[in-house]
Amino acid sequence: MPRTAVPYTPFLPNSALADPAGTTIDATLVTNGVVINNADPEHTLIRVTNSSGATRVVTVKAGTGTPALSAGQGDLAASIPTTATAWFPPLTSGRFQQKGTQLFVDFATGTTGSITVFKIPRAL
Repeated sequence: MPRTAVPYTPFLPNSALADPAGTTIDATLVTNGVVINNADPEHTLIRVTNSSGATRVVTVKAGTGTPALSAGQGDLAASIPTTATAWFPPLTSGRFQQKGTQLFVDFATGTTGSITVFKIPRAL
């Protein structure tokens, strides 16, 4: 099955952003994973909340495309404690960008909560 596309929530220069709810992590997202299309890894923040009642692992997958020269360093996996929030800082395209300018995120079995993908503007 295809990965579920999660849209960017843009930060805009010189303005405020109300805290968005994000995309709910459900069984489909856990099974298929998430894709961030038209990704700009160096200007991307990923926020994941865990409401599952147990520590869960969230993984940003190493890239497979030509841009992923450092993909050999492997995936970035983070354990998120119960009822906690984890932030993935800007990532390097040389390690995480997939073919076609995408990022892939996977969730451990039983993960619930939300994922929000923020786009940092290039010029502040």
